[in-house]
Amino acid sequence: MDLVQQTLLWAFLIALVVGAIANKTNFCTMGAVSDCVNTGDTGRMRAWVFAIATAIAGVALLDISQQVDLSLVEQGDTGKPPYTTPQFIWLRYILGGLLFGIGMTLASGCGNKTLVRIGGGNLKSVFVFLVMGVGAYLMIYTDFGFYAFLQWMPTLNFNDYGIANQSIDAILLHTLPASVESWSGASLIISLVIVALLLLWCFKSTDFSRNLDHILGGVIIGIAIAFAWYITAGPHGQELLEEIEFFDDIPYDVGAQSLTFVKPTGHFYYWIQEGFAFQYVSFALIAALGVIVGSFIYSLSTRAFRIEWFANLKDFMNHLIGGLLMGIGGVLSLGCTFGQAISGASTLALGALLTFIFIVLGAAMTMKVNYYKLLYGDEANFFSALLAALADLKLIPNKWRRLEAI
Repeated sequence: MDLVQQTLLWAFLIALVVGAIANKTNFCTMGAVSDCVNTGDTGRMRAWVFAIATAIAGVALLDISQQVDLSLVEQGDTGKPPYTTPQFIWLRYILGGLLFGIGMTLASGCGNKTLVRIGGGNLKSVFVFLVMGVGAYLMIYTDFGFYAFLQWMPTLNFNDYGIANQSIDAILLHTLPASVESWSGASLIISLVIVALLLLWCFKSTDFSRNLDHILGGVIIGIAIAFAWYITAGPHGQELLEEIEFFDDIPYDVGAQSLTFVKPTGHFYYWIQEGFAFQYVSFALIAALGVIVGSFIYSLSTRAFRIEWFANLKDFMNHLIGGLLMGIGGVLSLGCTFGQAISGASTLALGALLTFIFIVLGAAMTMKVNYYKLLYGDEANFFSALLAALADLKLIPNKWRRLEAI
């Protein structure tokens, strides 16, 4: 088995575990936001943050022991995507996160949850996958993303300020004395402090600490993210990057990467376009397949496999719009709830933090708007519902609301 086949096999096996564990523990990022907004239960949100903390710790330990080369994710030719690029187009993370958050709410789940539900028999999620792929394909393989978004977005280059990249540790170290900045263990200390703060927040609530599924889901998914980095940015991945230039057929999208679940929907259409050639089977595409199969196996073993279809035309349209927004927003922000908020966050990329915040904000606003429109019916137009949602989220003064909170 050659290096490419080994890499794809590892992608499948890692994602197989993620699919099964996400199904078992109901690890769902949209559900996490929904629980917080609608019931005040923070358990699943803390499970998500626990996965982030675990991934950050794992990657930091791999980095300090020189088992991965994180510099690979600073450039687009070796980082897929380049999470810590010094070219910081901050608005792409904000707008992309908002679009993705809105989309995942309308489509009943993020990219990972879509794959998990496909494995559980949900035909609506098959439709969402295909529609999300249209949006992702437009963003990746056409000029749509550039002309619609990137050409007018302001760029901050961290190199202009003597900072190597957009990672939080690089930015913080630049503010410290040169002796500290040059110390090899400084980045590890920053990473571990961030991890400690996240863990304190997670275990502060019994919503999380007394739920074994939340703990299990968070730790397994965090480890899976770190292990994927080890495969693609460690000795194996570095050897593959060195050798592919000698291949007759260059394998597609090879580089340092972890789990992300919007990009593979676009890759799926590209693979079809290229005649199903093995050369175009990517790490991300195989990982998506692994999640579906892992969830399918778990669903069958627990007799939870159920066929589900749209309830009505409104349900269909919500999933159509939601899937398209996820495809566009996920690529714009360089990742989704997994691809940026866990995989990107594990590299301490500043863009990952912005994406995480605005995915949550976009989802929370959409849930609140839908709530007020349902509650008030014809009395509430979109604008009045939006003002009420923003007031509930403490983003505007309460006096600006036009609908009374109930």
